[in-house]
Amino acid sequence: MEWNLLFFLNSVLLGVGLSMDAFSVSLANGLNEPDMSRRKMCGIAGVFAFFQAAMPMTGWICVHTFIRYFTAFQRLIPWIALALLLFIGGKMFADGIKGDSEETGKPKTGMTSLLLQGIATSIDALSVGFTIAEYGFVMAFVCAIIIAAVTFAICMAGLDIGKKFGTRYSGKAAILGGTILILIGIEIFVTGVF
Repeated sequence: MEWNLLFFLNSVLLGVGLSMDAFSVSLANGLNEPDMSRRKMCGIAGVFAFFQAAMPMTGWICVHTFIRYFTAFQRLIPWIALALLLFIGGKMFADGIKGDSEETGKPKTGMTSLLLQGIATSIDALSVGFTIAEYGFVMAFVCAIIIAAVTFAICMAGLDIGKKFGTRYSGKAAILGGTILILIGIEIFVTGVF
């Protein structure tokens, strides 16, 4: 592959495709926390962008080092994503029904939950390492940076949209957000297994 317009276009399109799960989770986070600060929004989008860049690079490294181990692990990816998103979504759903998140005053999107969301929504991006295997290290790294930038922008949009609707429907937002996460987990599992 050469450094040309097609390389950059492919990288942007790859970023758009990979960031759709992160967009949906960002939407759910915005719904769940309609009073979220701009700084926290940037932090959330940054975490998703980091994982969306790190996973393809990890896949690229696996292809160039220990591919036989990665092939065995690839079958587990849908199961891991399903388990993580069912756990996070179920907790958000239950909190929405109980109304705990408003009563305790604690942040609704904590760091542990955010890291689990980042891993769950980007773990399928490991396989992108196979797609960019013919790239040299620098090209693969630039591709990962482009994917991160696209993911950041798309997640910020998801958070903004979620906040707007979350403000209108704050009573049911956590339930809707949890349902969205559960559905994303099921979708990743179904497309990954079947």
